[in-house]
Amino acid sequence: MDFALNEQQEMMQTLARDFLASEYPERVLRAAVKDEKGFTLELWRKMAATNLLGLSVPEEYGGVGDFLDLTVVLEEMGKACFISPFFAAVVLGAGAIMAAGNEEQKKKYLSGIAGGKSIVTLAIAEQAAKYTADAIRMKAARQGGDWVLNGTKLFVPDAQVADYIVTAAKTDNGITLFIVDIKTPGINVKPLKTVAGDKQCEVTFTNVKVQGENMLGDVDQGWQHIERILERANVALCAEMVGMAEQALKLTLDYAKERKAFGHPIGAFQSIQHRCADMLMDVEGSKYVTYQAAWRINEGLQATREAAIAKAWVGWACHSVMASAHQIHGAIGFSEDHILHFYTKKASANAFSFGDVNEQLEKIA
Repeated sequence: MDFALNEQQEMMQTLARDFLASEYPERVLRAAVKDEKGFTLELWRKMAATNLLGLSVPEEYGGVGDFLDLTVVLEEMGKACFISPFFAAVVLGAGAIMAAGNEEQKKKYLSGIAGGKSIVTLAIAEQAAKYTADAIRMKAARQGGDWVLNGTKLFVPDAQVADYIVTAAKTDNGITLFIVDIKTPGINVKPLKTVAGDKQCEVTFTNVKVQGENMLGDVDQGWQHIERILERANVALCAEMVGMAEQALKLTLDYAKERKAFGHPIGAFQSIQHRCADMLMDVEGSKYVTYQAAWRINEGLQATREAAIAKAWVGWACHSVMASAHQIHGAIGFSEDHILHFYTKKASANAFSFGDVNEQLEKIA
């Protein structure tokens, strides 16, 4: 079995790495964490110009590459601790429309996402904070040929800058998906405080009228699409965590070579070497389970088990890597001046998002 990247994946990796190195240095990361939007329009336009926003979107809708290409790029974004609506738009929004949308909806929304003209996010979780069908309480009631939505969604990624929200609501005999214009009367978006600087929101729908043509898929059949979307989302989060863990290991190795104790670099001590070796094993194991799941998704194969295994393992392994990184860095790793804490916080947020380790283990069981 060949685990090497192919020519196109290497090209996308280089493109993403060079783009992030020039456009997303540490000062931009620090600004993004504090900024209410979390990104600049200039950066978004540059991403669109490089086709990064069209990753895994079919070519007929203005996209480029496949899900494996997207996974490679997300790993690079993890190394940069990239904060932007990229995950919301390209993984969640585009993924939802590709999974459930009809041809007309795909032409309208996917081309807008790929071109950087619109941001589409996904709203599933509610008060129970679970990603299960029975946890959805938001109701959609028929009104002639249209629908009226009432309820509150939590932890909606980047809703503060979204143009559209794909929303899961309870209908008569199941869950149905709707794509809702953020400017529709009755929608209220409230940013939530997050530990990692990522942008999540509470979105309240009060008698929000949605035209029948904006329903995604069939009535009561939305959950089967959500399951596929969640698989993509969790594997994408794993790819980011792999990149974060790789960068944390690099920072740790560099520090262990420079920091001296008792007249020697601390990296010369066997206990530090063992800790770094454990970190490397966690990183490599995480990469393999992530790419296995990504490959199955890319091939259109059943990936429920593999996605759950990846999220459970990578969530745990990334936590272990970050803990070791802080132990080896000592006090400097806990200071705001050092960059390591950004990776630790974002890795923790990724591990909990769209189903934590325990939820994934339940799926596997």
